[in-house]
Amino acid sequence: MPKSKLRKKVAEQHAHEEQHHIEEESPLLESPSWLAPVMIANFLIGLFWIVIFYVSETRYPIPGIGAWNMIVGFSFIAVGFSLATKWR
Repeated sequence: MPKSKLRKKVAEQHAHEEQHHIEEESPLLESPSWLAPVMIANFLIGLFWIVIFYVSETRYPIPGIGAWNMIVGFSFIAVGFSLATKWR
């Protein structure tokens, strides 16, 4: 049994809408070129901050704030994760 013309028109219309939708979003799918290096840098700074804090037996990187150095290190890591959500 041949297909009706109505179905053919609807299928063509849906195909056209999907193609138009993809063309609109394609420029938005790319992340900025600075995003990945800044994300990696934040992960590494946070990691090194915490490692220095433990290796120096809680004296460094900032001697006066004590255990708050952990908060600073994890803050760098949290910024890295927030940037990772925007990376495509």
